[in-house]
Amino acid sequence: MTARILIIEDEALVAMELRFVLEDLGHEVVATAADAKTARSIAAENEIDLALVDIHLSDGPTGIDLGRDLGSDMGVTVVFMTANPGMVREGVRGAIGVLSKPTDERAVQTAVDYALRRRKGQPVDYAPPELQVFAT
Repeated sequence: MTARILIIEDEALVAMELRFVLEDLGHEVVATAADAKTARSIAAENEIDLALVDIHLSDGPTGIDLGRDLGSDMGVTVVFMTANPGMVREGVRGAIGVLSKPTDERAVQTAVDYALRRRKGQPVDYAPPELQVFAT
């Protein structure tokens, strides 16, 4: 199941590694963005299936509001990726869940697969253990 994915991450090496993992899995990485303004612009101009969103971006802790906007207002499936998962412990409207960083390729793969299956309304037996799923 291929998808169009937006990576929102201000650490260039992390973003590049995510891009390689996702492309190896057959997904199209539409773009990477290091700040909320750029991410919103990209999402407004492109069809995005999934956004992987860091909470702390180059313009500050703007990822939570960005994830809410992308998920609720723009119909993008959102998974947060952060070293501070406690910041979204209660969940964020429009987002599926949070993947703790640092992470590995397998965790990214299973979280992305889970998120895309939910997006398409396909059955999911359980969430991957690395993904903290928000209550719906």
